[in-house]
Amino acid sequence: MDNNFNELDGKRFYYSFIAGAQKIFDHYKGLNKINVFPVADGDTGTNLASTMRSIIDTSIPTDNIKITAVALADAALVGARGNSGIIFAQFLYGFSNEIKDEKNLTVETFAELIIKAVRYAYEAIADPVEGTMISVMREWAEYVYTLKDKIKDFNQLITESYKKAMEALLDTPNKLEILARNNVVDAGAKGFVLFLEGMIDFFKHGELKKLALARNINKVQVFEEVIHDESDITFRYCTEALIGFDNNNPENKSKLKEVISDFGDSMVIAGSPKKLRIHIHTDEPADLFYAIKDFGNITYKKVDDMLMQSDIVHHRKWDTALITDSTCDLPKEILEKYQIHVVPLSIHFEKDYYLDSVTLTPDKFYKLLKESKTSPTTSQPTYKDFTNKYNYLASHYNAIIGIHLSSKLSGTFSNSRKAAYAVSERENKEITVFSSNKTSVAQGLILLRAAEEIEKGKKYREVVENIEKWIPKTHIMVSAQTLKYLIRGGRLSVVKGFFGKLMGVQPNFIINTEGKIELIGKPTSTKQSLRMVMDEIIKLINGKKLWGYAITHAENEQAVNYFATEMEQVTGQKPKFINAASPVIGTHVGPGVSGIAVLLE
Repeated sequence: MDNNFNELDGKRFYYSFIAGAQKIFDHYKGLNKINVFPVADGDTGTNLASTMRSIIDTSIPTDNIKITAVALADAALVGARGNSGIIFAQFLYGFSNEIKDEKNLTVETFAELIIKAVRYAYEAIADPVEGTMISVMREWAEYVYTLKDKIKDFNQLITESYKKAMEALLDTPNKLEILARNNVVDAGAKGFVLFLEGMIDFFKHGELKKLALARNINKVQVFEEVIHDESDITFRYCTEALIGFDNNNPENKSKLKEVISDFGDSMVIAGSPKKLRIHIHTDEPADLFYAIKDFGNITYKKVDDMLMQSDIVHHRKWDTALITDSTCDLPKEILEKYQIHVVPLSIHFEKDYYLDSVTLTPDKFYKLLKESKTSPTTSQPTYKDFTNKYNYLASHYNAIIGIHLSSKLSGTFSNSRKAAYAVSERENKEITVFSSNKTSVAQGLILLRAAEEIEKGKKYREVVENIEKWIPKTHIMVSAQTLKYLIRGGRLSVVKGFFGKLMGVQPNFIINTEGKIELIGKPTSTKQSLRMVMDEIIKLINGKKLWGYAITHAENEQAVNYFATEMEQVTGQKPKFINAASPVIGTHVGPGVSGIAVLLE
């Protein structure tokens, strides 16, 4: 392959893009470690890597530069994560949108396009800050523009302009006080410079397999673990969405901006009139999504707890992380105390969808359930959702343990395990993922016990071995007021449900040792149903030592009070915790449900 070339075609652009992405994959942990702005939540590298992976996983190269650039930009918009990821996606969108009918680009045309692309990126940011990725992009693009009449070869152009990008990167602490205070460069800007470095590797060597052997480029300074100040977190949740529109109205962006601007700061809105990606830091993600639910079709949502992330960066308590899903029904204070990471399932009401317990709380869920003419459905987190989470955790922890709802009730465990395996192999980290064979507070009890063991200093391997013993010793008994939600959700056969309805049964059920829902008893009144739950729990304990128990409910405080009183009399213990069932649980069992979970020694 000739390393000197005067025109950039689609395939060469695509493969140079992969090379740039590879540099970010190689260094994403280091980017996480120097992430102090706008919030020191340690995820810039993970977000950029996720953005890049989405691009190269979904884009197919062609010789035509316009087609390839549009495909890359669209994939970037769909897969972008974090402030830097969305800014980069908007830069790509501007670049692709400004290409006319050219099949190839000359240096001169390329230089003109990236100047325009930077303007797109600036316009997407509510309050652009100098000393960040956007200013390094701008200085690099402006320098490229000054070279366009002197240099005609792309290899020479990128190599020469890289020096300017590096200079701009090293200057970021002089422009942004928080960087100077922590003695670091901006993480997003560093990611962009690494991306250029990868492109140079490809242009010089021509084959991706040779990138690892390239040593003739001046490297960005070696990453080091830095102890930096915590920046003030003015708004807790990093909130993102992808919104599609039926129309092609240029005012979609301005209307959306007007609605969400009062919800927080760090606002970025990227994309085209047909498809917009939003990013904002807010304390009220649920209210924000309610405010924009009628704007268009929201096809993606992400809400990251930056306070938790910052806590992991600055005050990580242990070397082993715990990860679970939103059906664990652990109270927020326990999740925060033990730094347990939650990946939410989702709930769908017709065209609207919500992140379980994040953008839809139990009280709002039951209101929607009563008002909606159609039944809600649920879906598990995707493989990519888990990959993003495991990548982030792998950059901060030595080992990770996942505990999820029964594999017989959802594919959540399967997606988590596949993602964990991929990240474990790539990062050489110890990761074990369990199906709890239960859900709700039974799953929560196993998590809480694991967290307490880690707190006591137990090592990863010992905790893993103990979890294997605890799962069969964990039981949950549930009282429901109707069978219809279980039948509708496919968790109970229609035949059993039919006879139950004929007999006026208020069903009690367990999740058996196989992780499946099993009906027990035939109570015909609420009082009888609750008493039967207690009788079954007493039989389960039957003189055995009890580690602890927990109570869950859905709009049924009366049952909670009954169970709490009875259980304390029987066991002499207070509950480890009491919590409302998550909306996903509520979707499948309905309002009025209540239950007790026990974990035996």
